[in-house]
Amino acid sequence: MPNRLKDETSPYLRQHAENPVDWYPWGEEAWEESARSGRPVLLSIGYAACHWCHVMAHESFEDPGTAEQMNRDFVNIKVDREERPDLDLIYQTAHQILARRGGGWPLTVFLTAQKVPFAAGTYFPRTSRFGLPGFTELLQRIRGFYDEHRESLESPDNRQVVDILESLSPKRKEGTSLSQAPVGTFLAHLREVFDHEYGGFGGAPKFPHSQGLSFLLDSSEASDREMALLTLRKMARGGLFDQIGGGFARYSVDDRWEIPHFEKMLYDNGPLLGLYARAHALTGDSFFRDVAIRTADWASREMRSPEGLYFSSLDADSEGEEGRFYRWNRREVEEALPGREGQAAVACFGFDRPPNFEGHHWHAILARTAEEWATEKGLPVAEAAEALEKAREKLFRLRSTRVRPGLDDKILTSWNALWAKGLLEAGRYLKREDWTREGREILRGIRQHMWKDGRLFAVRGGGRSRLGGYLDDYAFLLEALLEELSSEFSVETLDFAVSVARALCDLFEDTEEGGFFFTARDHEKLPVRNKPGHDQSLPSGNGSAVRGLLRLGSLTGETAFLDSASRALQLFAGLFNERPEGFDTLLSALSVWGAGAPVGILWGPEAEMWQGRAAINAPFVWTVRAGAGVAVLEKSAPPAGITRGTLCGSFGCLLPVDNDIEQFFKGVTEHGPQ
Repeated sequence: MPNRLKDETSPYLRQHAENPVDWYPWGEEAWEESARSGRPVLLSIGYAACHWCHVMAHESFEDPGTAEQMNRDFVNIKVDREERPDLDLIYQTAHQILARRGGGWPLTVFLTAQKVPFAAGTYFPRTSRFGLPGFTELLQRIRGFYDEHRESLESPDNRQVVDILESLSPKRKEGTSLSQAPVGTFLAHLREVFDHEYGGFGGAPKFPHSQGLSFLLDSSEASDREMALLTLRKMARGGLFDQIGGGFARYSVDDRWEIPHFEKMLYDNGPLLGLYARAHALTGDSFFRDVAIRTADWASREMRSPEGLYFSSLDADSEGEEGRFYRWNRREVEEALPGREGQAAVACFGFDRPPNFEGHHWHAILARTAEEWATEKGLPVAEAAEALEKAREKLFRLRSTRVRPGLDDKILTSWNALWAKGLLEAGRYLKREDWTREGREILRGIRQHMWKDGRLFAVRGGGRSRLGGYLDDYAFLLEALLEELSSEFSVETLDFAVSVARALCDLFEDTEEGGFFFTARDHEKLPVRNKPGHDQSLPSGNGSAVRGLLRLGSLTGETAFLDSASRALQLFAGLFNERPEGFDTLLSALSVWGAGAPVGILWGPEAEMWQGRAAINAPFVWTVRAGAGVAVLEKSAPPAGITRGTLCGSFGCLLPVDNDIEQFFKGVTEHGPQ
């Protein structure tokens, strides 16, 4: 019989609906049962694309004997970490405190009926191996410990873990000043840990770290930008990028970006799409443009919902094996691709090298570009490029006949906002009106389906929206709306952005200490209310909120937004002044603050050209093109045929400059980061 998860909207939770485990979704029913029965809670947090979550499910949660033990001794709660990032944030940190090491997924936490954790781990095999205790053995030991110490564990005085969690919340330090010094320290750190051979930062496993790459592209130092460009090139030539179908996997298990952990997440691909389009604008290199195109095509083809919003992720596994969908053998390729196309595939996708996947299969990399292969073989470049493209198309059709990885078809507001922003950025850089239009449509879809009575929902599935939005939902949406204003100014979009910003401040801001909580003020009571500042797999919600509020405040003149942003920076200054690593997005916001949160307002026939130059030469300046008829800005509009630029910010507005881009950029330069 299905358990209580059968009616959930999360595909991950529904994957467990047929388990013999008597799973509860997170909610009062489970906590009441724990208090009534005297059983502690076993909390399992994972997500649909997680390989080791599947392994533990097959080994333990589908096993009747293990399930019987779980049902007898525990109240079992299953959580999708993408639906409930608030819970994941708290209990991953609790795991670090209890286990004294980093966490991961699946996360396994044991709690009292008061939601207080007393033991934690990640993956456990059903029987002892890998130096880990068997899950059934662990369950017996945990229940024995709970029974022996129940009185003290259930006591209101049992606050050790909660006190540590609360102590980790940032505190304002008196006398701490805001300066650009941490930005310089952070850049020095990135240079120190940079891998000059393969790009990226540090060794394996390697993550894209889009925020750090964006930070390098923003730098005034050419060598910093070259570090970012090298990384983007190496990632896209490796197996992190799907050479056959497009789109990026979540991370690489090796330092060469060759073999990924094969899950594909929407939240990674949005920022990467914007970065590759920007790299093309900086260099003119068609390689970066082509990667952007393949990424956008993948998402449109495989991730777009009938409602026009985008699904969350593709699984790492198919047919029970990680990467099975993506791997090749030489015979399969040679039979599918005779002649020149086969030669192109073997040479360019690295099939002429020793097997790179588990010793007997290949995962495609871009070992040679068409141009490099043409030079080696003395072929015309056009002929080599045509052969490679036809080979890619045929391999894609052949691969499409395989059993596909699972699709997590839930819709997340925050991830859709990141994807929309990436589309809008890429559309502007590459002059792809179709992408710009698609980005706008996603934001319209969020407003239609996820915004009600001045508040956001976080999740949509099965045709209904649910769960109150988190800080990331509001902050990422605000920045996406600002990107839409940059692409095409409209009063309607501006008004919505202001509404989102006001809701963000009202629901999440700590008006006493500064900064923004991850959960809204009327969210369910949890052991601690977090105020995260570091970037994790997603950009920092606090950093994104500060950056968005600074820019919107400069455009509208609403000083309350500027004040909220400044208070947040002041709160975190004590942390990033001392150790800036990991604060990529907040430090990006600090750069915007240091420059006076400048916004360039442009009118006239050459406004688009001025905007394009600003994006390359003055990335700290946010620009909008104010077309004719935009009443809110008409008082500053020039006569017909005149191109005008006005620079505004926390310093006020400079005198407008007409038909003189050099003079305009002189003002921009003078008000750059201080």
